[in-house]
Amino acid sequence: MTKHFQKILMACVGGILSCNAMASDHAQVTINFPTASASGALYAVGAAITHLWDSKIDYVSASSQASAGGIANLNLVSEGEAQVSIAISSNCYQALNGTDSFEGYAYPDLKVIAGLYFNPNQVVVTKASGINSLAEVKGKHFAVASAGSSVYGECENHFKAAGLNFPDDIKAEYITFTDAADMLQNNTIDGAWIMSGIPASAVTQACSSGSKLLNVDDAVLKALKEKFPWYAPYTIPAGTYPGQDQDVKTSAIKMVMFCRGDLDEQTVYDLTKTFWENIAELGQAQGNLKGLTPENAVKDIANLPLHEGAAKYYKEIKVLK
Repeated sequence: MTKHFQKILMACVGGILSCNAMASDHAQVTINFPTASASGALYAVGAAITHLWDSKIDYVSASSQASAGGIANLNLVSEGEAQVSIAISSNCYQALNGTDSFEGYAYPDLKVIAGLYFNPNQVVVTKASGINSLAEVKGKHFAVASAGSSVYGECENHFKAAGLNFPDDIKAEYITFTDAADMLQNNTIDGAWIMSGIPASAVTQACSSGSKLLNVDDAVLKALKEKFPWYAPYTIPAGTYPGQDQDVKTSAIKMVMFCRGDLDEQTVYDLTKTFWENIAELGQAQGNLKGLTPENAVKDIANLPLHEGAAKYYKEIKVLK
């Protein structure tokens, strides 16, 4: 028995919905949704969203997979190997326009379903390193993720804004968040850059063994915003991580759920509508989705274009005119 008819049968037997309400003439749609490493918050976010779509929309079969993160996600969607994913708005802007890591590989058909939550930069250093500012990372062993990744780009932007010649001024370690957390715990590196929703498991692990978070100075944030308008100030509240007794000031970029432009309007409308009508349930399942609103979903997304199906829903609920 196919998934489509199983859902119709369950609805009819349970008396929850009529057969006609549950039945759909829409062709079956498969949604592959790459996320990030299995240890990151984005992996859990993608799993929660795809589980919702898979269970609520009868013609949709949705599943999430671990991936190398935002830039890889954008490439997978542009190449047709995935249909929906999440990345920071800056990477989406670069992919749409073919700049930076996407030079020569523009994806002009990228469309947005929703702006989600802010993704903060989290700079973790060991206490033994003596590092108290971004500028003091000079000459230290520091994990910058893989070359060409979105996290690597964050390191480049921030360290240059702090006056460093990146990556030459740093003894760079090109490793994953998980490996970085292990090395911080063992004091075999001095610090690591982690970009993830809070609390991030890798940061929790590092702070549990005595590492600490750095503040991003106001001067650095000002320099970033002058050149890259998608940055916003962000505060990691005291108590978010073990041993963190004060708020930590940093920068953040909004995460964007995007899709292929050739997904049909009805599918994207249903994905968008189902997402927002169940946002309270999603927020209970995954903390990064808690408190999201449709009103904020169309703000701070670097002027990226909405998919016509998503725009239809936002107009329907009066978020857009």
